[in-house]
Amino acid sequence: MPTEILMPALSPTMEEGTLAKWHVKEGDKVSSGDILAEIETDKATMEFEAVDEGIMGKIMIAEGTEGVKVNDVIAVLLEEGESAGGISKVPGQARDASAKKADAPAPAPGPRAAAAAPAVAPAKDSSRVFASPLARRIAAEKGLDLAGVSGSGPHGRIVKADVQTAKAGATPAPTTAAAPKAEAPKAATTMATGPSTDAVIKMYDGRPYTEVKLDGMRKTIAARLTEAKQSVPHFYLRRDINLDALMAFRGQLNAQLEGRGVKLSVNDFIIKACALALQQVPDANAVWAGDRTLKFAKSDVAVAVAIEGGLFTPVLRDAEMKSLSALSAEMKDLATRARDRKLAPQEYQGGSFAISNLGMFGIDNFDAIINPPHAAILAVGAGVKKPIVGKDGALAVATIMSVTLSVDHRVIDGALGANLLAAIKDNLENPLTMLA
Repeated sequence: MPTEILMPALSPTMEEGTLAKWHVKEGDKVSSGDILAEIETDKATMEFEAVDEGIMGKIMIAEGTEGVKVNDVIAVLLEEGESAGGISKVPGQARDASAKKADAPAPAPGPRAAAAAPAVAPAKDSSRVFASPLARRIAAEKGLDLAGVSGSGPHGRIVKADVQTAKAGATPAPTTAAAPKAEAPKAATTMATGPSTDAVIKMYDGRPYTEVKLDGMRKTIAARLTEAKQSVPHFYLRRDINLDALMAFRGQLNAQLEGRGVKLSVNDFIIKACALALQQVPDANAVWAGDRTLKFAKSDVAVAVAIEGGLFTPVLRDAEMKSLSALSAEMKDLATRARDRKLAPQEYQGGSFAISNLGMFGIDNFDAIINPPHAAILAVGAGVKKPIVGKDGALAVATIMSVTLSVDHRVIDGALGANLLAAIKDNLENPLTMLA
């Protein structure tokens, strides 16, 4: 029977993507593990591998198509001898329609209970088991009941490896419908969106302009940061940091590391200082998780990297444990691959804290927007020569860097945020302690 190939979710947050390129054409033989297509997410272009084998019967979505929803049917795989002649519409439309009909709210006991009920039915009907043609053939040879096999393929589909490791005579585990939980009504919230597209275009009627179409990354940045600014209760803490000791120490280290081809940047020290500060103030090493916070034992620090058309925030994991030279090498590698859009999702997702450094662009100070679920982000300005009053009361000139810590008040209160920023400042003004 025909096997539907669905648009994969290549990251936990992916809702749609662009089918950039097909690596196969209709009529090609496909084996498990073959590269079928390249798919662009909001952050990267990734290869999509086949989990079944057969003949590529029909490509439903042309390459270059944008906005393909996750789980949409993008192609149909056939068994040997099957014909694609009867495939005239996207398979699964009828299934989607019936699912929508089944999910329609009943008079009682409410939408959640009505939707939950049909979820048990497929376990009673072996014809509703989703399995690849090869898996069905192997199961028949082994005398396996596919209803008793757990699928490891996309969306629970049973593939070859599942039936090869299953034992003959396996029977399905009894399935019972869980009692629906009462859910407190949620107040409707409406996010401000600004004037409509038509209203803005009308406003500039008669003025020359060029429309620039938003790509997936720009749409995601717009949506996430608008949501963050409107839903996260930000507050801001500011400190000036004297970099004189750090600059002198950095110069000494770079002179000694020159033979190894290592050159440490000020940003490398900032990453290390923040990672250690999260250990020194552990209650601030947390994220917001809806109805709770998650507090972490390790310091996973995200660093904003500007790329053409947007930015990435690759994560340096266990940063408190790594040397300055190791952090420097890892950051250079992540930044290079970020600019080439070659990062894997696990390399830019996660972390509890972020750094955004615009000092190299001559910005003295700025306020950064928190990237949920992070609880804080440090905005770093340029190091600038400024007059200061020394400890002895005399005037002097020092390299001063202004930083602003944006904090999520749901996770970190004012005093806790102040302690975190004080620890970051102390680490940077006393760089030798970061090597202890």
